[in-house]
This record gives sequence, structure tokens and C-alpha cells, in this order.
Amino acid sequence: LGGLSEAQRAWALGVAAQGLPHGPGVSEAQANARLKAALGAEAAFLDTDHVELRRWLVDTGWWKRDGFGRCYERVPADALPANLRPLDEVLAGLDLPAWVAARREAHRAERDKRRQAWSAT
Repeated sequence: LGGLSEAQRAWALGVAAQGLPHGPGVSEAQANARLKAALGAEAAFLDTDHVELRRWLVDTGWWKRDGFGRCYERVPADALPANLRPLDEVLAGLDLPAWVAARREAHRAERDKRRQAWSAT
């Protein structure tokens, strides 16, 4: 995550943050389970584990935790840092699994196109 640009990191963390719905907090074990599920699905593009991802989400303001690290909550949209609010609004309006699948397919198609062009030379 540290090797991404600020904009790329915001998008990546925003996608992962959506795995925890707004509302009452969840235990650390529940937060870990949700992050593991996200890393196996819509956030599979991230080369990290659930622990590092959870820390990034808290440190960047997407999630908050209690002082003992036992309860995790998604930060409400109006309480997010100002730079994350527009992104949260966009992500909230997406069907994330479908959007990620479409992005993966577009990337695969572009790679195939480059491969075919290279093979033709």
C-alpha cells in the first residue's frame, strides 16, 4: 500500500472500507473476517494482509476503533476527512463487485490487445 500514489491508495482503501457497513461497531474478529473476505474478492488486487489493511483503514480515517482495539466502526460519511468524502460518495453509489469485475475485464482485454499487437510484429 505504501508504494501506491496518494490517489491510488485512497481508491484502494475506499474499496476495502466499504466492506464494513455503517452502523454499530463490530469486534476485531468480525472486522478481520470482513477484510479477509474483501481481500478474496473486490480488494484482491491489494498485496497485503488483513492486519495491515485494518491498520491503514484506521490510520487514514476510513474506520475508527475503540482505545483497546476491540471494536471497529466505519466512519460516517459526514465525519470522514474532507478529501475522502467525494470518493466515499462515489463508492457508495457503486455495485462494488460488479464495478471491480468490469475493471478487471477491461484490464484483461487491454492486456490481450497488447499481446496480440506484440505477437503480430
